Formats: sequence, structure tokens, C-alpha cells
Amino acid sequence: MNDFISIVIPAYNEESRIRPTLEKVYAYCTDRFRKSEIIVVNDGSSDNTASLVKNLSRRLNNINLIHYPQNAGKGCAVRKGVLASSGNLLLTCDADLSTPIEELEKLISFIHSDYDIAIGSRGLKDSCILARQPWYREDMGKIFNVFVRMLVIRGIKDTQCGFKLFKGDIARALFNKSCIDGFSFDVEVLYLAKKAGYTIKEVPVRWMNSPFSSVEIMSDPLKMFLELLKIKSNSLTGKYNQPRQNLQK
Repeated sequence: MNDFISIVIPAYNEESRIRPTLEKVYAYCTDRFRKSEIIVVNDGSSDNTASLVKNLSRRLNNINLIHYPQNAGKGCAVRKGVLASSGNLLLTCDADLSTPIEELEKLISFIHSDYDIAIGSRGLKDSCILARQPWYREDMGKIFNVFVRMLVIRGIKDTQCGFKLFKGDIARALFNKSCIDGFSFDVEVLYLAKKAGYTIKEVPVRWMNSPFSSVEIMSDPLKMFLELLKIKSNSLTGKYNQPRQNLQK
């Protein structure tokens, strides 16, 4: 295919699985695309994630590492990767490949059908959950989605699946306006996309829960709710219409 795809993978303490993930993504991209870049953003890991990626990049020449010493949050990591990208297509995916990289085929078909964004979803009738989350994490996700619909954005059943494909220039424009550094960054970017009039297709995908989630069940739900309030506040006060530096205040 004639596309140039950028794949952004945020990584925080992923030394146990980052190598097989990158090898799978590299093999898939080499067979599928004219050109590709895999951007791993090491979000202040305290393990050997950065050195593993750096060593692998010497063998697989389309892997690029962005590294910073302090953990800043998944939203911050994805933003840095997106803004460093160059592809006409851009995929964000998780380091555990909870959605197999081959599911990208489903999303690409909608981008080529002239949608601007195609997002993987665990919440549709044809979604295939190969291994479920513990009940309390599933319930937490359902409650969060109720607040998403009440406060920010309607019409999307699953904003939090980490497998999202954008037209590249659109992704870079959206993330340049975003400011949420935590797990609610997906909601913010989809809100900004709807606000700008971009078309979004929610696509059922295969998904398998990883038992090594980085979401802290005791603290992150509150942080995510507060981030939703920040998105709502930014919307009501018109901050998203202002220069990016004002969003940080």
C-alpha cells in the first residue's frame, strides 16, 4: 500500500513485553506499507524500557525512541509521539498490543472511505473480547463512560480503547490543541475532533485484557473524572479557541 504510517506507542515500565510488541509491529509494517515509522515514547520508565528500545532500533531502522526522565502521563506521551510524527496515517496503540496490530486493516478501510478518524471499540455488538477485565475494572469503565456522555461527548460507546487511526495531519492538529496529560486524553481529542467537524467511525475490534494494566484502581478514576471536568471547563470558557500555551494555565 502506498501509505506512510506512523505508529505511536506510549511505554511506561514495559521491559517485559516491548521487544515482542515492536517485532510484531515492525514485521506487519514492513509487509504492509510503503514506508513506516514506529515512535516509542518512554514515559519516565524506571526499568530498562528505554535501553531495550534503543538497542532494538539499531537492528530495526524505522523504530524511533523519545525519552524523558520523569513520568508525565499517557496523554503527554502520546502527544509527544504524535507531534514528532510524519506519516499521512497515524495509529496510536498500546505497548501490550491488547488490540492485535492486524486489526488495523479494519480501521484503514474506513480512512480510505474518507473518514478522518477510525477508533477501535470494545463496546459494539461485533466487538470480540478475547479476555475480559476483572469485573471492577469493567464497572469502572462503564461508570466513566456515563460521565463522558454526560459532560463531554455523546455517541461514542468506547472512548478508551487505545487503538485509534487518524489521518496524519488531522492527528497532529488535534494533539497540538490538547492539554490533558492523563488517561482522559482520548476523550479530549475526540471532543476536539467533533468540535472541528471531523468524521469519526467507531469500529468493532478484537481485544484482550492485559493483567498488567498501568491504571491505578484507587487513584486514577478520580484523576480521570477531574480531567473530564477540565475538558468541560475549557470548552465552556473557550480556551480551546485560544493559543496552546493558554490551555496549560
